[in-house]
Amino acid sequence: MKFLSQRFWHHVPVVFPVLMMVLVLLAPMAQASVFNPKTTTLSNGMQVVLVENHRAPVVTHMVWYKAGAADEVPGTSGIAHFLEHLMFKGTKTIAPGEFSKIVARNGGQDNAFTTWDYTAYFQNIARDRLGMVMEMEADRMQNLQLTDKVVLPERDVIIEERRMRIDNNPSALLGEQMRNALFMQHPYGRPIIGWLHEMQQLTTKDAMDWYKKWYTPNNAILVVAGDITMDELKPMAEKYYGSIKGHDVPKRVRVKEPTQHAPRKVTLTDARVGQPSMSRYYLAPSYNTEHADEAAPLEVFSEILGSGTTSRLYKSLVVDQKLATSAGSFYDPVAMDLSTFGFYAVPRDGVEMADLEAALDDELAKTLKDGITQKELDEARQRLLDSAVFARDSLSGAARTLGEALAVGLTVDQVESWPDRINAVTVEQVNDAARAVLDDKRSVTGWLLRPKGAKGPGMPTAPVTGEMETH
Repeated sequence: MKFLSQRFWHHVPVVFPVLMMVLVLLAPMAQASVFNPKTTTLSNGMQVVLVENHRAPVVTHMVWYKAGAADEVPGTSGIAHFLEHLMFKGTKTIAPGEFSKIVARNGGQDNAFTTWDYTAYFQNIARDRLGMVMEMEADRMQNLQLTDKVVLPERDVIIEERRMRIDNNPSALLGEQMRNALFMQHPYGRPIIGWLHEMQQLTTKDAMDWYKKWYTPNNAILVVAGDITMDELKPMAEKYYGSIKGHDVPKRVRVKEPTQHAPRKVTLTDARVGQPSMSRYYLAPSYNTEHADEAAPLEVFSEILGSGTTSRLYKSLVVDQKLATSAGSFYDPVAMDLSTFGFYAVPRDGVEMADLEAALDDELAKTLKDGITQKELDEARQRLLDSAVFARDSLSGAARTLGEALAVGLTVDQVESWPDRINAVTVEQVNDAARAVLDDKRSVTGWLLRPKGAKGPGMPTAPVTGEMETH
């Protein structure tokens, strides 16, 4: 299943429930469906997706741009996230900082986020205010006004954000180092927020160049979920977005990860660590890679191996051997390129990290040797399918799931057919996919340690898991 851990939003960290996000996981040719969306495309190439939900007179309005940190030119890391901040700094008609204030005065909420593959902006608002936010979003799609007066102080803001969220957070620092070690060539190893020394050099020109390069309606997706029909939405989309002239965008060039020949290990020892932990990342296929057929089996495998207190890892390491206080797995197959499959564990007091890692390795070896059972498959598959039922109730979950999939090059049909793919997974497919992916030569293991003799409680820390978004 798709595991979401540390997700950084505008000023406030938010953790999305797995129930709402697992639906991003995809398959061709379906009979079952999830959100039953309606789609259309404007004359300028902007894709429009609607999920109707008439339970309340509210809507979620999202605009997704198919550009993220992995598209950055080397030496300008952080520019995708920086421009996300700067999109709130005003146009010819809206003063800097007024966008969010206008949304709030009308009873709504707005936010934005950046990942390696996309940047997205959203508002949750009453149905009768949808035209207002569409007009403002369309305005900043084409009329952003930037000067050094607003850009340079905001650069200080993102630098402080890096210090707060990464440099002062040992688990985030370790995760950054682990990803950089795992992706030896691919830009997924570059932090979304950017390397500090490169962030300090970002300029107004860099921001405007990025904006002019990627921010165009034919490189954007409009997703609306809520109390509106396509007959009502399409004329509004044409009115506010359809008149914006598009322009060609460059091909998204991603270098291929070279063959990896040796496992890597990263150890971070820091007096600020409140609780030691270990994590391991493996390179894994996504729904866009050569071995996309392994993605659904790996979702099921992650559910069996490390999801919740009934999982194999939890029962072995926490309940039976009493070596850990928590343990689990994570897998995110929604990406333009390679993804990651991983594990984490937190040792009990007095347990050596080497002993915990050895026990984890033993459990993995046993699982790979003996394989999973039909009973485990049936139970995991049912839990995943049950989550689809709950996901239908979430406006933001539906909009986000569809937007994310489309932004990485997948299709509405693939999202809708996810239940069929999960239903079709077999024991043999799960075992084969697990054995293919859990190759130590394509892995990085991280230890987060507290120095011996360190005094004080340390700061709260969490195991290094999953993918980060940042605002």
